[in-house]
Amino acid sequence: MVRLLFWIVVIFAAVWVWRRMKTPPAPRPQKPVDETASPMVRCTQCGVHVPQANALANGERWYCSRAHLEQDTSSGER
Repeated sequence: MVRLLFWIVVIFAAVWVWRRMKTPPAPRPQKPVDETASPMVRCTQCGVHVPQANALANGERWYCSRAHLEQDTSSGER
């Protein structure tokens, strides 16, 4: 009885491996690129990256919040 179960398991495993080798893996669907994504900029004060649409600009410098903009301008030129 044990031999019969052993051979059933061996045959089942062989058929399973053969089917896996026979069929190629399905290609993974690629995520579509979001064309409306806003470029990211880095806050000069803290280094956090925020979308450019949400960032505050002062010349060439970008800030994540009004507080960081005011902190950097009040401390003078770096």
